[in-house]
Amino acid sequence: MTRTLLFALALLLLPGLAAAQDRPTAAFASDRIVVSVRGAGPDVILIPGLASTGEVWQRTADRLDDSHRVHIVSVRGFGDVPAGANTSGALVAPVAAELRRYIAQNRLDRPALIGHSMGGLVALRVAADAGRDRRGAAVGRVMVVDATPFFPSLISPGATVGDVEPIAQIAYQALLFLGDEALRRQGTALGAQLGGAADGIFNSVGWQGGDRTVLAQGLYEVMTTDLRNRLPDIAAPVTVVYGWSADDASPRARLDGLFQAGYRNLSRPARFERIEGAEHMVMIDQPTRFLAAVTRFLA
Repeated sequence: MTRTLLFALALLLLPGLAAAQDRPTAAFASDRIVVSVRGAGPDVILIPGLASTGEVWQRTADRLDDSHRVHIVSVRGFGDVPAGANTSGALVAPVAAELRRYIAQNRLDRPALIGHSMGGLVALRVAADAGRDRRGAAVGRVMVVDATPFFPSLISPGATVGDVEPIAQIAYQALLFLGDEALRRQGTALGAQLGGAADGIFNSVGWQGGDRTVLAQGLYEVMTTDLRNRLPDIAAPVTVVYGWSADDASPRARLDGLFQAGYRNLSRPARFERIEGAEHMVMIDQPTRFLAAVTRFLA
């Protein structure tokens, strides 16, 4: 495990888009998340990743809101959303708990969850907790977008939380004290080592940023959260969508087996869909192919 792992993970997980927020729902108040609702029909919850707000799902919501009731989540502390309680303590588990409360309070009927990057971890946690607590709000189905139960396994298949912990601590301190611009510069410098992925992410998509404490905690948890032992608790069917390249020189050409290994503990096999030509921001890099995958997922 080296410093390259730190920046490789950062480059995989950080990108987002600058965004104006949809109007939040008035009936649900939370110091962890903000949710806006559009459309009518079966419920779909869209969960963004680290340093992204719900605006990354704009095109997806535009497609779905004619036939579905779309719940667009933003995590407090990402982008320009006030940080609230997310400035202290853990992030992924409390956000997942608030989503379960949102589902229960609004009496959503087995909603579909679609989570990108860190949002994929949140979706898996919601589904696992719902599956374990049969009295709780049920989840209908789950799509994780470029996310795995333990992100470091995509870089080093044998990695453990113990291996990653010291690097995650460095990442936390670097982001907290040096800021996201320093990480951006370092990531760009490593672009050649990562098949040019860094330049593509930082120059064409950008980093939305947010509250530095929340960003640092989010990065730390994405690097150290291992949900592989929780996968058997998930009763809902799981679809995994990820960016892929046919170019053998690209790290994404080697992801098929890594993603499949990450989800092998599910009680029912996951369905895998690779989106050729996409990097981490699958729904933005290849929107037509991604929306086709979402249509299949919801069918």
